[in-house]
Amino acid sequence: MKKIIVIGGGASGAKAASKAKRLNPNNHVELYTREDVIAYSLCGLPYFIEGSVKKIEDLIIRTPKEFIENGIPVFLHHEAQEIYPEKNCVLINGNHIFYDELILALGAHVNLLNIENTSADNIFTLRSLKSASIIKEKMNNIKKVLIIGAGYIAIELIEAFIKNDIEVILLEKNPRIASDFDEDFSSHIQKMVNYKCQDKLECHFSKTAIKFNVDDNNNFKSVVVDDGSEFFADICILATGASPNVQLAKDCGIVLGSTGAIKVDTKMRTNIPNIFACGDCAEKYCIITRQPTYIGLGTIANKEGRVAAINAVGGENFESFDGVLKSTITRFFEFTISKTGLTMQEALFYKDKINIEPICASITKNDKAGYMPDVNKMTIKLVADKRSGELLGAQGIGWSGNITQRINTITSALKSRLTIEQFLHLDLAYAPPFSSSIDPVLTAAYKLKEIMKQ
Repeated sequence: MKKIIVIGGGASGAKAASKAKRLNPNNHVELYTREDVIAYSLCGLPYFIEGSVKKIEDLIIRTPKEFIENGIPVFLHHEAQEIYPEKNCVLINGNHIFYDELILALGAHVNLLNIENTSADNIFTLRSLKSASIIKEKMNNIKKVLIIGAGYIAIELIEAFIKNDIEVILLEKNPRIASDFDEDFSSHIQKMVNYKCQDKLECHFSKTAIKFNVDDNNNFKSVVVDDGSEFFADICILATGASPNVQLAKDCGIVLGSTGAIKVDTKMRTNIPNIFACGDCAEKYCIITRQPTYIGLGTIANKEGRVAAINAVGGENFESFDGVLKSTITRFFEFTISKTGLTMQEALFYKDKINIEPICASITKNDKAGYMPDVNKMTIKLVADKRSGELLGAQGIGWSGNITQRINTITSALKSRLTIEQFLHLDLAYAPPFSSSIDPVLTAAYKLKEIMKQ
């Protein structure tokens, strides 16, 4: 029997605690979190704000009571203050808690702006059920919202507010929306956003916030940007990305990786024996580049929590987490935006490090047979290495449901390190309601094959 302590109650921590207990019911597993809730879906928060998720409680996957009923004590509002590896001990709320195995699932924190009045009322982040509930309540009495940032969360929030007849100002320091995509794809996304939002959305790029203005009651009133412009709104939401929570780990001698997250091996072990890390606090390994990377996603957190638990329990059971392709997807009204692997801009950045010669091809094509009544267009972009012929990544945009299957197909191809030639021999399913006779991803691959010959 082992005593396994899990710090953090998000996706990876909840998974790790549950798995550790299931693997060996004799293990004593305890879960500690500084929050007032565990095992909830951060990804669902924009959809609660939008209204398709009716109750905030619907985003809670499992309650503390359910964990306790399964033999896992849960300690809410408990802050881990210090780790003493030489004693196998954690200081939590002033108490020394001893462990045989320690799993750190510390999560991430929003990248707050280092400017004046950031802590003013009516400036929100979206990392908790509580913040989402307050934003939802505020929506009854506001007409305009300012969103700082232009990534996935911002795009999802634009839809949420527009659907509730609230005007949106989008402010972004980069020169374009969704800058994780290639520039040509960002242009497609911007056109789609403009098409759906019309006069309800105002976008401002290459603008850096330098000061928040507040009223006499310390309520947010406006933001001033670097060119002197001032933008007014009723509330402000910071969708400025997140960074791993690592201070607790760093203070006890756990090594951080080049990304700033906790460095782990494929078994989620840190450099200190009997201490594991998983989820948004842990560094990832990119399968394509074979380089460290960082991304915070619930899917990855769940997988890592599972692997950490299996290896912490030990015995005859061991498992590895091989890495990530950074596959992402979101919905915007009727559209789907997705990518996997490397974009062209990323491939060019890594070309000398991993010895590749990136090429790319884009196509826009019907998502199903042209005679079907609900046919729509989709755009697919593929990236490959001209030297080896291997696929490196893909981006896609189109009507909901049709991009998902294409990106997931390419994800499988990337994991198998297929070349373009091998990819073209995939026997993809076809029927007129689902695809053209030559699927759009294969059309893009044929185009890429021709480019490779040049």
